[in-house]
Amino acid sequence: MAHAPQIKVPATYMRGGTSKGVFFSLKDLPEAAQVAGAARDNLLLRVIGSPDPYGKQTDGMGGATSSTSKTVILAKSEKADHDVDYLFGQVAIDKAFVDWSGNCGNLTAAVGAFAISNGLVDADSIPENGIAVIRIWQANIEKTIIAHVPMTAGQVQETGDFELDGVTFPAAEVQVDFIDPADGDGAMFPTGNVVDDLEVPGVGTYKATMINAGIPTIFLNAEEIGYTGTELQEAINGDPAALERFETIRAHGAIRMGLIKNVEEAVARQHTPKVAFVAPPKEYKSSSDKPVTTADIDLLVRALSMGKLHHAMMGTAAVAIGSAAAIPGTLVNLAAGGGERNSVTFGHPSGTLKVGAEASEVNGEWAVNKASMSRSARVLMEGWVRVPGDVF
Repeated sequence: MAHAPQIKVPATYMRGGTSKGVFFSLKDLPEAAQVAGAARDNLLLRVIGSPDPYGKQTDGMGGATSSTSKTVILAKSEKADHDVDYLFGQVAIDKAFVDWSGNCGNLTAAVGAFAISNGLVDADSIPENGIAVIRIWQANIEKTIIAHVPMTAGQVQETGDFELDGVTFPAAEVQVDFIDPADGDGAMFPTGNVVDDLEVPGVGTYKATMINAGIPTIFLNAEEIGYTGTELQEAINGDPAALERFETIRAHGAIRMGLIKNVEEAVARQHTPKVAFVAPPKEYKSSSDKPVTTADIDLLVRALSMGKLHHAMMGTAAVAIGSAAAIPGTLVNLAAGGGERNSVTFGHPSGTLKVGAEASEVNGEWAVNKASMSRSARVLMEGWVRVPGDVF
């Protein structure tokens, strides 16, 4: 029996924020994978090593977590006043599924650097030294993101002394601005309320803030669901009953947000919405044993991604946190002490993160004009990925 030989596809393996992913230029993909569809999905699944019933992604580039099972496709932008088009694919680990329903805020920090280094940005708009301002069109959610990429001697500067909790080594700081971050064309609060009673059959009824900002997110009060807000990954991910309960809450919240019509559809929409729980400040030790004091933070937040508690915080969920914190009366705002604020520092399993947001109320509806945070990014490896030639 003849077997197709492997093919090689130009690719770059990058860290962005607290995530890692395989980056491609659209033009470098095999022709069949340059358009959305089964060929593209099958290629990316094989690159990452999914579906893997062992949950390890040993035969691919994935790292067996939601933070490391990611792909990015970039192209010179076709959108006016933008430099690069950014498409993000969240690859399921144990299923043959690529979720295109949302953005990855962490990997956004690496988009500008890749675009500059791979000739996707006009050279005359890149300074020899200083900050390159890269306008990104986020194609999944059709929003503008601006990345401020440091340049030294005509090259992207990746090294530096900026420290990001959840990342072991310091690097250069990349400021990322999410413009009008409400997800899609719908209202920021799809139910019309900053707080709702979310009824979850067989589980309970909980206070919930359901917001479309950065990424659709369902916020709950930690105490109401039996937690303190200081939990680390093992406290949640080692409890199958808790994970099942969170997934049920997520599915019913997605229905209330108008993202799906019935709970069965949640299986095919794993990336969105996210579920998070909040609490007022408490002291705890992060996953690296670093003390976090009440003086360090305004509130505690824990968030789940792809069915597991995240080791730090998704960048898009951080946008949702900052946006909700800026709007009086949300569960996030109340956990942070209430009132008006344009930034918030929250505690997550790996440490702390500060995010800013500018919110305004017009005709009774809230809008966030911009949310900002600092991340870092760097190239880990570049060259080619190899896959069997008959997988797509």
